[in-house]
Amino acid sequence: MSLHLQSQRQHPDQLIIGLVSVSDRASSGQYQDEGIPALRRWLDSALTVTPLYEERLIPDERPLITGTLIDLVEAGCDLILTTGGTGPARRDVTPEATLDAGTREMPGFGEQMRQISLKFVPTAILSRQVAVIREIQDHAALIINLPGQPKAIQETLEGLRDPESGRVLVPGIFAAVPYCIDLIGGPYAQTRDEVVQAFRPKSARRPGP
Repeated sequence: MSLHLQSQRQHPDQLIIGLVSVSDRASSGQYQDEGIPALRRWLDSALTVTPLYEERLIPDERPLITGTLIDLVEAGCDLILTTGGTGPARRDVTPEATLDAGTREMPGFGEQMRQISLKFVPTAILSRQVAVIREIQDHAALIINLPGQPKAIQETLEGLRDPESGRVLVPGIFAAVPYCIDLIGGPYAQTRDEVVQAFRPKSARRPGP
């Protein structure tokens, strides 16, 4: 276990995030990948400390996806987000590969993503996103599958708000991510409330200045 990325952390609260786009065509250069840039834009806007990123663009090959996720955890990532390969098509194997890499499943993330997407399209029930934790000795990482389209990525991470009042109607999954990372021993990540408000129980919150 190397955890070589940990030495590059510039702030104790800086997350190390692996971004993995799974696509046969994008990885072969047939079109430009949009998933990783969309993830970076959203994360940069949501987190108060800009993360350290490690990126991968790979084809829909189950052993390769699993190996990539394991390598990123062993390199020291606290959080890994994948995009693409979660539908019912025969080449969509990201969920299976993610389960292969995990030591514990976190089903609530996938359930909530489908609930959010169902507000927009009935075909959300075809999405098969999963989330897992992978533990290795004294380090662990949260791995979450996200949709492939930039708009859907934002919706599932951020949730749904009332367009007039700004009140959160359906919480996005990222509201639960910082506390989950706390519980598995990662950095204390904080978000900008105007993008997404991270939830922690009072006992887990840092005191104010």
